[in-house]
Amino acid sequence: MTYGLSAPVLVLNRSFHPVRVTTARQAFEMLYVGRVHALDRGFHEHDFTQWAALVAREDDEVLGTPSGLVRVPRLVLLATYNRIPQVSLRLSRRNVYLRDGHRCQYCGRMPSVDGLNLDHVVPRSRGGTHSWDNLVTSCRECNLRKGGALPHECGMTPLSPPARPRWTAAVQLQAAPRSFPEWEPFLGAASRAASGWG
Repeated sequence: MTYGLSAPVLVLNRSFHPVRVTTARQAFEMLYVGRVHALDRGFHEHDFTQWAALVAREDDEVLGTPSGLVRVPRLVLLATYNRIPQVSLRLSRRNVYLRDGHRCQYCGRMPSVDGLNLDHVVPRSRGGTHSWDNLVTSCRECNLRKGGALPHECGMTPLSPPARPRWTAAVQLQAAPRSFPEWEPFLGAASRAASGWG
């Protein structure tokens, strides 16, 4: 699949920790002005001129320019930034599913995403809030069975108490639309960093 200028590109800090996912357009802009270096498959750094001179491999995505074809980088390394940013995590269906590992918090099953729902542990009709500490992932069957009952009324207690996760770039990476083989060495470290839900 080709993405063109909207292709996802993984941004690393100077310590090779994932910072965020950006687009090829933004990565090329940063590469051109020297804010980042592109990394090849051997993790060697290249400035814009060096990167543009590399010959594309058969499986590389390329963009046409007046000077010829240029490979779309999958990884860029920031020239100076070395911190890992803390970003607030937006409450959304996708992020609750991600926090719960796409697992029903009542029966433990992992149906397809189409078979998942959000459940208010304390139903909104009973004063429950739409918040991190009151939302869990549930399968459709458990959601229907629980209905508007409180957990103690129906004997359905969440497997893990719902809580706001501690956000890191790792969560964004796990939620990214697509990852590439070049990302793999960094996703493992990112996943370990994300395992500390708060």
